[in-house]
Parts: sequence; C-alpha cells; structure tokens
Amino acid sequence: MLFFILALLFAIFMSLPFLVPHLGFMALFGFIPLLLMDTIAELRRKKCIFVWYFIAFLMWNAATTFWVCNATIGGGIAAIVLNSLQMAAIFGVFRLSRKRFGNLLSYVFLALMWIAWERFYYFSDISWPWLTLGNAFARSVQDVQWYEYTGVLGGSLWIWMSNISIFYFIMFLLGDSLKEMKASIKIGLFLLCVVVVGSPIILSRVIYTGYEEVSEGKVNVLLGQPNIDPYQKFHSMSQTEQSDLLLNQFKTELGDSSDRKILLVAPETFTNDIVVNDIAGSTSFGHFQKFLSSYPNADFLFGASSYEYVSSVEAPSLTARNIRKGLWVETHNSALMTDYTGRHEIFHKSKLVVGTELTPYPRVFNKLDELLGGVMAHCSGQDEISLLHLQDGTPIGCAVCYESVFGEYCTGYVKKGARALAVITNDAWWGNTPGFLQHLSYSSLRAIETRRDIARCANTGISAFINQRGDIVDKTNWWMRETLEGSINLSSRETFFVKYGDIAGLVSTALFLMLLLILIIKAFIPVKK
Repeated sequence: MLFFILALLFAIFMSLPFLVPHLGFMALFGFIPLLLMDTIAELRRKKCIFVWYFIAFLMWNAATTFWVCNATIGGGIAAIVLNSLQMAAIFGVFRLSRKRFGNLLSYVFLALMWIAWERFYYFSDISWPWLTLGNAFARSVQDVQWYEYTGVLGGSLWIWMSNISIFYFIMFLLGDSLKEMKASIKIGLFLLCVVVVGSPIILSRVIYTGYEEVSEGKVNVLLGQPNIDPYQKFHSMSQTEQSDLLLNQFKTELGDSSDRKILLVAPETFTNDIVVNDIAGSTSFGHFQKFLSSYPNADFLFGASSYEYVSSVEAPSLTARNIRKGLWVETHNSALMTDYTGRHEIFHKSKLVVGTELTPYPRVFNKLDELLGGVMAHCSGQDEISLLHLQDGTPIGCAVCYESVFGEYCTGYVKKGARALAVITNDAWWGNTPGFLQHLSYSSLRAIETRRDIARCANTGISAFINQRGDIVDKTNWWMRETLEGSINLSSRETFFVKYGDIAGLVSTALFLMLLLILIIKAFIPVKK
C-alpha cells in the first residue's frame, strides 16, 4: 500500500505541471516519492520493485498523454506503455548501479542517464519527447528564461539537481547523523538546497523583467482558423468548399484594402491536392492565385498534403509506394509560400509522427507493414531544413506541427537565417483534451530558446502570437472559426543555444557514457561483502 501511495504521489506531482498553468515548480520535487520508494525498498530488501516503477510511470504517462488515443487507440496505448517501460528501465539500471557506485554517485548516474535518454529521443526514428522533463515549465515561462542558453534539457538537469538536493536534505532530517552535525553544516546544507532550487528562478525573473524585444522590422500577419473537423474533412466538404471558406475569412478581414502588405497563414494539411511535380497545375493552388490577384502585396503560407510522382522501374526510395508498374508516389506533409505572381516555395516536414506519418526504420519494418496491408504511413521529409521567403525576401522558418516539439531542431531555422518563426498545425485529432494546450505551450519554449516571435496557426485552435519571452500575446478560442490579426518582430540575433546547441544534453550524455563504462568494468569486479 505504501508503494502505491508513493507511486500515486509521484504521478500527481509530475502530471500537474503538464496539465495546469504555472505549476512547473512541482517538477522540482516530483521525483522524491520515487526516490523514497527506492530507499525503502533497499532497506526492506524488497524485490520486484521494477513493477512499482512501471506502475508509477504508467500513471504519469496516462494522466498527461491519454489524449493520443483519440487519434489512434493502438498508437496511444503503445506510446504510454513503451514510454513507461523505458522510464522504469532507467530506474532499474539506477538500482543496479547503487551496488557499484554507492549513494551519491548513483543518483548522479541516474540524472545523467535520464537526460542522455531524453537527448537520444530527439534523434531516433521512434521519437516521443513530449514528456521531456524541461517541458514541465512550458506554461511557467517566467521561470525558465535561461533556456536561451541551455534549451529544455537544461531544465531537465535543473529538475534532477533539485530533486536530488531536496531528497538528500530530507534524508539528513530523518537520519541520526543530523543530531551530530554542527549548526553551520546544517545551515550550509539548507542553503545549498535553496540555491539549487531557487537561483534559476530568480535569474529567470531578472532576465524576463529586463528583456527588451528585438525588432528589426515587423511583419503583419493574419491567421486563418477554419475550424474544420478533420474526421469529416473529406466527407462533408469538398476541397473547393474548404478553400472558399478560408478565403472568405481572409476577405472579410482584408476588405477592399488590396494594397495591404500582410502574411496570410493557413493551418497544416489545409489542402490535399498539391502535386510537387506540378504545383502550379494543382486546383487549390490555382484557387489561391485567383484570390491573391486582388491582394498583390499579400504573401500566403499554407499547409498541404502533397504528392510527388516518380517514374522508375525500381522503388526510388524506401518511402515510395507503388501505384502501378513503373510509377511510384512519394507523400509529404508540406508548407508552401506563394503570392499573386505564382512564385512558390515548398518545405517538407522532417520530424514525422511514428505510425500516422512514418514507418520507423523502414529497412526493417517496411516488409512487416506490407504483410499487414500497409497500415503505417510512408511520408518522407527533407534531409535539411529550408526557409520560406516573403515577397521582399524576408526569411521565415515554418515548423510543421510535431516539429515544434524539437528545440534543437528548430534552432536550424534560425541558423539558416529565419528572422521570425511560424508554426502550422492541426491539433483537432485529439479533441478537447490537454493535448492541444500542451502543444501550444511548447511553442513558447521555442520562442525563448531562439528569441524569435512566433505566429502559430491551428485548424481548430489554438492559433496565437507569441513574443520573444514566450508570452502568448493574443490567441483564438478552441473549436471556433476565427481569424486573428497581429504583427511579429523580425530579428537576426542568435542566442547561445542557437549558436552552440544542446550543450547540457551533450555534456550529460558524455558523462553518462563515461560512468556507464566504469559501471560495466566494475560489474566484472567482485563486490566485497
């Protein structure tokens, strides 16, 4: 019963930061119930503790990401269970390390191992970094302004340092050694705990208060939120009707101001008929060109399910699907920029969602997918980030949906020269759950890491403008047809995180590998009884 209570407390403490605004601080002590559980199990020589680790992580994952099941029941359950197993495995290795490393070093090993695992998740084919610990502060942005130096894995490191510091202080309070300590040592331990937990918050508040928005010009933006139910998208409305709906929204806001210089933005996968080999010949593209002829100073950024046809005897790539003999098709989730001249640029989403967009490790799983009848998607992305440009040449980086969760990836837009960022997404698959709010909040972290204004356009909400401090300046309502007009600042400044990348994650990973090697060596040395 005690272990269940501790597992439940852990799940509550770690879930609330992802579910309720301004509760990010709870992650600073959220792991203490699990650390206490481990200590009690050690003292009682309790076996099968791995099961309790798994139960604790299963409750946390289910409470925070249950909404994935709205889009795919099988995929949602798999994500929750597999993520929980990996987290439990980390604690299992930590428990084994205590026999070789002793107490303090084993806790350091645990923290470094966790962060190394989070970093690995950012680059693997099967990638689910939604619950990266540093994301716990996505709705508490005033506390993590220093992410411009470290990124979210710096937040993960802070969370572990705080949990371990508080846990050790609790152990001293409960232990007999406290009675024998000098008062100065007791005060020192307490102050150390306060510094580790509190100083990053104080530093962040100072940065937040003193930060001045960098503005090297502005771009006026009009976000279109058409509010089309994706489950009815291809049944209740034709693509022409959907395009008319959105363009009429824009027309209502623009009126007769044909000379307005403005960027119009539509959400992810708004159209489904863009052929990469012949973009100008696509029906939707022609529809948009006719509209833009009345607004020659407007640029239009929109999302599209796009297709590229390839004539080839053999498969041109691992992701291509065969249509008929000699003809293959590549599918993409794309962002396009155009204007009244017919000029167009296209960017294909690279960070793809496993199952619904991507068959992971295709050399291994493609044959299995074929045996199952092609149940997994075969989208392909770009090998390298590219930017989209306004008529005047202003470069914009556009993250497509899931890409906005990947901090170091998004710095690539800025390194390429993006002076502002856009995010286009369709979060309606999850319904009215915490999912779309979590996804929105992660864009605030990208704004802090890159110090770029962000214009975020979502099909059913929430569309928003986010400033360089990560504040949501203005936003639409959920599940309402709306437009939202605002402006975003342009900047060419590069943050430390943009210039040098994820140093916190790299250093933590390197130290973890070093300790892992030592642990493996020690495993062959008999433990003295």
